[in-house]
Amino acid sequence: MFRFALLSAALMVCATSSIAADVDDLKRDAWSWLDTQTQVLEVANQNIWSYAEIGLAENKSSKELQDLLINNGFSVESGVAGMPTAFVATYGDSGPVIGILAEFDALPGVSQAATPEPTLGPNPEAGHACGHSVFGVGSVGAAMAIKELIVSNTFDGTIKLYGTPAEETGIGKVYMLRAGYFKDDDVILNWHPSDRNRASYGNTKAIANVKFRFRGSAAHASAMPWSGRSALDGVELMSAGVNYMREHVKPDARIHYVITKGGGQPNVVPPEAEVWYYIRADTFEDVTSYFGWINEIAEAAAKMSRTELEAVEIQSEMHEMITVRALSEQIQKNLSAIGAPKWEEQELAFARTTQLEFQDPFGRAIGSDDTPSLATHIQPLSDEPTPARASTDVGDISWFVPIGGLGVASYGYDLPIHSWPVVAATGTTIGTKALITAAKTMTATAIDLYTDPVLMERVKADWRKSRGDAPFKTLIPEGQMAPVAVR
Repeated sequence: MFRFALLSAALMVCATSSIAADVDDLKRDAWSWLDTQTQVLEVANQNIWSYAEIGLAENKSSKELQDLLINNGFSVESGVAGMPTAFVATYGDSGPVIGILAEFDALPGVSQAATPEPTLGPNPEAGHACGHSVFGVGSVGAAMAIKELIVSNTFDGTIKLYGTPAEETGIGKVYMLRAGYFKDDDVILNWHPSDRNRASYGNTKAIANVKFRFRGSAAHASAMPWSGRSALDGVELMSAGVNYMREHVKPDARIHYVITKGGGQPNVVPPEAEVWYYIRADTFEDVTSYFGWINEIAEAAAKMSRTELEAVEIQSEMHEMITVRALSEQIQKNLSAIGAPKWEEQELAFARTTQLEFQDPFGRAIGSDDTPSLATHIQPLSDEPTPARASTDVGDISWFVPIGGLGVASYGYDLPIHSWPVVAATGTTIGTKALITAAKTMTATAIDLYTDPVLMERVKADWRKSRGDAPFKTLIPEGQMAPVAVR
């Protein structure tokens, strides 16, 4: 048990230098308590890592986290926003409300054992190539530590842990937000596995996640092709049009697709076909414009192929991130105080082997003598937000609530996310040390926010300035619920 009760009286008076010292003691006690929970959290990570369930099918993974929270005194609301694996765990009913985000979905087609060579793992269908097993468990660890503070009457406050499924397709948080969650919180914290240790202070790309379905008519492709109309022709003509479009979009745009249905076999004219697009840009306004253009191309492709554009399904969308400098600075301060994970020789050797075994198709050297195997220092906080490259549904929440986050080294330095070395490392003690570091940083930042109303208001004021008064727009039809399945 923490020594919180000894400090609670001091924390009820105004913020002075002596209380600042007491808060530092609180943080150290919280970090010590988290150290005692390492084995519990490690087991939870190992379980979720081995389940490796894809978005909206994370049944065992979600239950693992919910059970851990229930056993630690949280009340849990399951199956929220029409998604069976989404949940909200709450402790407390007064004071500032701080939320913590947890993810737990895996990526298909990136299986890997907890070995430093590219070996097919026990679940060949999917793997945690984005590190969401450690993400979810680290977030739960922070929520548990904060709950212990509230139990000890150290301060008034409410902690919420959000179990958010299907991040890889931008579904979980988007539909939870549409159902009214997150908006009443004062601040929300999150983290993500990385190859470096740093507070998050950067932009993300907005995105539309859209499927286009074409309908034609079947016929024998050799005997009577004139009697058929190929839905696949519609898909291919559409994609050709989009590829010509690329010359005339802004440099920040990213448009990529896969054909998810193209026919059964070559001697049958395909009567139905589907193509799945991600349309990205630095602003949601540009995404909306590009989506309109691509939709027109799809309609024209249907006319050219004499097929029908049967459906345009906007599965989800994600908005660009609203940054909060004051919150990033506080997270940076706490991460620096905790320090980077301390690696053992076998962990460094493991990561080095993954670097050497990873085959970069463009010949870029990873794992050279002047490259560390695992990050051992804290990156400085950048003066300006880093440019947008990826997308996340965390961005949507940031339009309504101040959000702060961090990345912690969880796999080999300079290796790309969404690759097999990430799966391998997060299934070992490398992942365990990363999630503990993240949990400690989020816990410390929550302590600062609960105990310092001036800091809380500064964070909110900074968010309001960054947010501005631009309206939050959506492409998702009114009343649309989350999809039952992603694929």
